[in-house]
Amino acid sequence: MSNLPLVDPATATGKAADLLAAVQRGLGVTPNMTKAMANSPALLDGYLALSGALAKGKLKAATRERLALAVAQDNACDYCLSAHTYIAEHAAGLSADDITAAREGDNDDPRTAALLTFATAVNTTRGDVSAADLDAVRAAGAGDEEIAEVIGHVALNVLTNYFNKAAGVDIDFPVVTA
Repeated sequence: MSNLPLVDPATATGKAADLLAAVQRGLGVTPNMTKAMANSPALLDGYLALSGALAKGKLKAATRERLALAVAQDNACDYCLSAHTYIAEHAAGLSADDITAAREGDNDDPRTAALLTFATAVNTTRGDVSAADLDAVRAAGAGDEEIAEVIGHVALNVLTNYFNKAAGVDIDFPVVTA
């Protein structure tokens, strides 16, 4: 059971109602995470804004999902692993093998593997990456725009990982555990 109440979109008012309606329009569903975040419309608005902005960046959806899976696995967030496994398969078209590799921070493509390795380094070092970490991702072909976006995606996913774990949000996707 969630440590925060889930705001019911049918009875929500004000900014929370507007944001939950936008989530429903955009996704066709209103995940429990967003219902819990709606306890603070400022938080939900900020999450949606950063997620939306990064979705318009250079990194493709499949890469973004791989990053989310790697960070969720690293942070042992079952809610995010469940959600991003579902999204990776159904929206980004990743295979079961791709999903497993992403959770392990790996990929057959050296450039994608380097982005995942860098994301994991950003997460595990809490941003205190080394010059060698940066050199390795650059040597694999990543430019500064992609590196910056990877850092942004790690931050976004740390937000959702920590939120879902602290709030104990009930998983509303097929369950995947770390």
